[in-house]
Parts: sequence; C-alpha cells; structure tokens
Amino acid sequence: MLRHHILISVGSNIQRETHTRSGVEALQNLFSDVTLSSVYESEAVGFSGTAFYNLVVSAYTTMAVGDVCRTLKAIERENGRMPSEKKFAPRTLDLDLLTYDSLVTQSPVVLPREEITYNAFVLQPLAEIVPDEVHPVVQKTYATLWAEYDKKQQRLWPIDFSWN
Repeated sequence: MLRHHILISVGSNIQRETHTRSGVEALQNLFSDVTLSSVYESEAVGFSGTAFYNLVVSAYTTMAVGDVCRTLKAIERENGRMPSEKKFAPRTLDLDLLTYDSLVTQSPVVLPREEITYNAFVLQPLAEIVPDEVHPVVQKTYATLWAEYDKKQQRLWPIDFSWN
C-alpha cells in the first residue's frame, strides 16, 4: 500500500488543553510516524474570541485524500464540534488537512490549504517540523516562507504544553 505524507493543523479555543490532547491522541491512533510541532498560543483571527492553541501534525497514511478529510471531520464531531458552526467562531477542535503529498487540487478539498501562506499559526509550526519541505504551489520551503513572513501581522507564542 502506498503511504502518503499528510500535514494537519490542529486548533482549539474551547477547553483548549482537553481538546488539543484528545485530537492529537486520535491522530496518533489513526496515522503512522506522527510528529508534532510545538504548541503555540495565538490570538483569534477573523473574530473576537479567546486565544487558540495551535500546532501542526506530520503523519503518514494509506487513506485516500477524501477519507482523510472525512476522518478529520469525525474527530472534530467526537470533540463536540458541530458541522453548522460558522467559519470564524470559537471551536472545540479544528483539524484541517494542509497538504497530502504534493497534491494540488480543488476537490474534495482545496490542497494545499490556502491559509498556509498567510496564517502564522500554521506557517510557523510547519517551518518548525518540515522546514525543508517545499510548498507545492509557491515552490518555496516552509522555512523560507516563514523567514519572509511579516511577523507583526499575527501574534503567536510557543507555550509549555503537558501531553500527560
């Protein structure tokens, strides 16, 4: 079976520790060779709300891209996320597929995810765990994209996170 490299962003601003821990645990049970970035705290983007915990997960799967997306949505629902929630609103758990190998597609999901290049809470963790990987569209490494990013645009800071 062919193994696919996937990158997933994880975010939570409702019961942040509980849902971050639960989401990552589910990903570790479903995927292989899981690597986690540091956990970052960031201000809510696009709405007024409590700060988020964010990280990026690198993993491998034999699932098709659509199955990965359905699995991520199921984990969100298991953590109390309602499918009808607004895009810019507080959430228990947000799991977004950022990349699937070097696939560039519009369906069943837009890949690579567009927010990679403009959200610090996605780009900095990517630069941390896969610095030399090349963004499939802009053809720059994540380390280069982070180095070029305007750091004043969004506030973000690493936190000590206990996984126990």
